[in-house]
Amino acid sequence: MQKTRKVPLRKCVVTNERHPKQDLIRVVKTKEGDVFVDPSGRLNGRGAYVKRSLSVINKAEKTKRLDKQLGITIPEAIYETLRAHVEPHKG
Repeated sequence: MQKTRKVPLRKCVVTNERHPKQDLIRVVKTKEGDVFVDPSGRLNGRGAYVKRSLSVINKAEKTKRLDKQLGITIPEAIYETLRAHVEPHKG
């Protein structure tokens, strides 16, 4: 008998929907206050997840939802990096 692995779910900070972790992109704020996009989902720091969708990323930028969640102003470059992670997955 084969065991089925439990799929980790995470909540998108913009849509408040729970999705499998691999369908989301993690943004991390370190103790030093640096902000990174964490495609591996393993960097140390406070993380927030965003759905892998251009409309959701645009909404996150417009509503400043990531800023509120991480308690820091998110640079424009982070949103551009998030959009770059979505492009290869369009199909």
